[in-house]
Amino acid sequence: MLDESLKSQLAAYLERLQQPIRLEASLDESDAARELEALLRDIATLSDKVEYVRTDDDARKPSFGIVRAGTDIDVRFAGIPLGHEFTSLVLALLWVGGHPPKIEDDVAHQVRELEGEFRFETYMSLSCQSCPDTVQALSLMSVLNPNIKHVAIDGALHQAEVEARGIMSVPTIFLNGEQFDQGRLTVEQILAKLDTGAASRAAESIAKKDAFDVLVVGGGPAGAAAAIYAARKGIRTGVAAERFGGQVLDTMAIENFVSMSYTEGPKLATALEQHVRDYEVDVMNLQRASKLHPAGADGLITVDLENGASLKAKSVIVTTGARWRQMGVPGEEQYRNRGVAYCPHCDGPLFKGKRVAVIGGGNSGVEAAIDLAGLVAHVTLIEFDSKLRADDVLQRKLRSLPNVDVITNGQTTEVLGDGAKVTGLVVKDRASNESRTIELEGVFVQIGLLPNTEWLKGSIELTPRGEVVIDDRGATSVPGVFAAGDATTVPYKQIVIAMGAGATAALSAFEHLIRSSAPAEQAQAA
Repeated sequence: MLDESLKSQLAAYLERLQQPIRLEASLDESDAARELEALLRDIATLSDKVEYVRTDDDARKPSFGIVRAGTDIDVRFAGIPLGHEFTSLVLALLWVGGHPPKIEDDVAHQVRELEGEFRFETYMSLSCQSCPDTVQALSLMSVLNPNIKHVAIDGALHQAEVEARGIMSVPTIFLNGEQFDQGRLTVEQILAKLDTGAASRAAESIAKKDAFDVLVVGGGPAGAAAAIYAARKGIRTGVAAERFGGQVLDTMAIENFVSMSYTEGPKLATALEQHVRDYEVDVMNLQRASKLHPAGADGLITVDLENGASLKAKSVIVTTGARWRQMGVPGEEQYRNRGVAYCPHCDGPLFKGKRVAVIGGGNSGVEAAIDLAGLVAHVTLIEFDSKLRADDVLQRKLRSLPNVDVITNGQTTEVLGDGAKVTGLVVKDRASNESRTIELEGVFVQIGLLPNTEWLKGSIELTPRGEVVIDDRGATSVPGVFAAGDATTVPYKQIVIAMGAGATAALSAFEHLIRSSAPAEQAQAA
């Protein structure tokens, strides 16, 4: 099942096992079950601390548990965790086998202190780059606290279960039989939902912090670069981020990042956060800004957070990035994650054999249509303009596919549904003003980005599109406030450009601090 290269890598990891583990399989007569058994047997041959047994005691087949021998500590997978989930498998093997996870001590303590019975089920797909973070977070929690149980379920393999529960987006998480959440989750985010006092404790802790020299608001590539460049100047630096990595976390393949021929968004996001933490930077995750106040009499800029706390700083760098733009038509929000989706890599496998539409004819939209065409029965690509805007090479590939139709001059005016899921779209021909209904089961929206700057309205100059107006040094209309990345007027929204802009903003902020402190120092000297 595993090639020799993967076996060699996995064998090296399994040398870190401190306690014996059992791979307990529940199998049926399917091809997938035979593949899973071959995988588990391969793993068992790589370490004398790993034993494979077939128990067939789980109703879900094929599935398996990784069990610490002689304990009730286990992690379960209903599927074959390869693809994006191979890392989840490796980490589960190590954690159940006693290798300590990388987690902050206070977070681990909070997990261990949770009381009650928590039975989590995560529906994922092997092509989903968002799913591993959620799977790994819940697997880790189940190892730290025996009251927490978790199974990761491959939705493509257990299609009947997905249909019965009406799951149309991954990851989807159930807790004790009821839907808990959807989307990428970290341990901290899960704890915030389970431990109702966590948010207030975090707010109290933040309120006690001294003023920063530089406060970076946002944790994407621009924010990470800004934090690193500021910290290297030896000044007090803080980062307040809703989720570290930002939009990069939702990016599949990255092939234009200079010095790397290929990487993936989650991998790059992890590297960004680790690089920032190599310095003395106060990283405050799960924090969303709600208001910016220019410097007052004390010379400090204030950033209010949604949890009620406030942070003060001598200078601020805004790097809050952007999010997927929505169509803004009736039915879109009602059927979000019930047929309306924004990530074809994550949710595409759930629409196998069905009819879908892709909204948007740029590179993202055409790439999505190409990818989906290999999974679904039929793809209809709808572009508002009179022609597609994607690169020619992508357009040629798209038009060569037999199960793809392209509609130009098409305006989506409504998403239709039966109350539970999407059933179709209403599309108006912009040339004739005639509307027609397209019957389908899924809609993938790929129409660009919207800057996350609503919290800055009334405080700072924004363009009509909501972008922060900056000059060539990253300065905004408010003294001491700088900005970088996709939230700004920078003309090209690219990772490498955001990083450079973040570095520019940090150097400009440092220069601002030097200039603004010079008069006071000269007066004291006199």
